Amino acid sequence: MVIDAWMQHGTVRFLRHEMLDSLWRWLGRKPPAEEVPVAETVAAMDAGGVDVGLISAWYGPEGDLVSNEEVASFVQQAPDRLMGIASVDLRKPMEAVRELRRCVRDLGFKGLRVVPWLWEAPPTDRRYYPLFAECVELGVPFCTQVGHTGPLRPSETGRPIPYIDQVALDFPELVIVGGHIGYPWTEEMVAVCRKHPNVYIDTSAYTVRRYPPELVRYMAEDRHHKVMFGTNYPMLTVERALRGLDDLGLGEAAREAFLSGNAARVFRIQPSAT
Repeated sequence: MVIDAWMQHGTVRFLRHEMLDSLWRWLGRKPPAEEVPVAETVAAMDAGGVDVGLISAWYGPEGDLVSNEEVASFVQQAPDRLMGIASVDLRKPMEAVRELRRCVRDLGFKGLRVVPWLWEAPPTDRRYYPLFAECVELGVPFCTQVGHTGPLRPSETGRPIPYIDQVALDFPELVIVGGHIGYPWTEEMVAVCRKHPNVYIDTSAYTVRRYPPELVRYMAEDRHHKVMFGTNYPMLTVERALRGLDDLGLGEAAREAFLSGNAARVFRIQPSAT
């Protein structure tokens, strides 16, 4: 079983947003001009051997780029393969809490993602805190981005220390998943992960061959590591992301935790979901 912890089935307004210009330039590709069929995302999962993909909504100060309703409609088209991650508007904290509650209870979403660089507000900003409390009450993780930003936005909000460390201290029951490894502060992210039992890392946006040495050491030396696989699809395909996995020197238990075990536990995904 393989679970991809960070995917998008993007809308045209998301994929063609100017902030992503740098990513398309690095990839040597152009964003699609028309909406992409859900079947195309599922086919990409099949090609890479992914059983379950967690696809996220995207909200920022200008509104939704991929709405929760759109994510729900995508999941409905492939319910045995896709699961939703909610996003919300930080500008209206109580409406955001109610929306998160609706997404989890009514739509079956598996967590909340807020991308701090979209808001230029780190996770210690007071507007996040009602959402953290609601995540704890609902039993779902808070997913976020750590490390520098590839998109054309400031990177400071992605520092694991002090931001993720402080949130974990304030909300020890909150499960936090830091996506995108945390580079160039990966050592900080690993330290925060070791320190707090409910903090995890996902490898989205990085290929195996680009994993920093400190992350590889953590995964290889600790079969109980808290790293989970992610791609950031469609920016990165599964096949490309996992190329060279055998070279990491992971034992069977560590490899299983990476590819599915940690994500299955955090997002409460049962084997029957595949």
